Amino acid sequence: MKKRQKNLLNSDGWFRSGDVGYLDEDGFLFIKDRIKDIVIRGGENIACLEIEAVLAEHPQFQKLCFGVPDERLGESLATRIALKSGKTATEAEISSFLEEKIAKFKIPSYMWFQEEELPRIASGKTAKKQMREEAIKELGLE
Repeated sequence: MKKRQKNLLNSDGWFRSGDVGYLDEDGFLFIKDRIKDIVIRGGENIACLEIEAVLAEHPQFQKLCFGVPDERLGESLATRIALKSGKTATEAEISSFLEEKIAKFKIPSYMWFQEEELPRIASGKTAKKQMREEAIKELGLE
């Protein structure tokens, strides 16, 4: 077996899907998080990096995209946008901007705007996990 294929299976032969979840008492599997940064929304795979790349074309802000739980669809997209000094934006404006560039199902369902820079972790990367957890709490999706 090729090395790359071996890495897809653990020592017990289970496939490593990149998903984090649990089995309930009836044996149903629930996916709760992703190891990779892909959101599965109603069966559609959406790469957060794709959405972030399109948002980066907008001149008024820094951006970050992440998934949040959704009872009906499994996950929904959310974004936090740090506006550049003196700039403003609305959800409608951002949605309209995105509709011209990507499929409608890829447009984030939730958007937050802030004036300060997006928080970062020690490595300098954007603190996506922290902001995702804050969004889940704020939306009451815990």
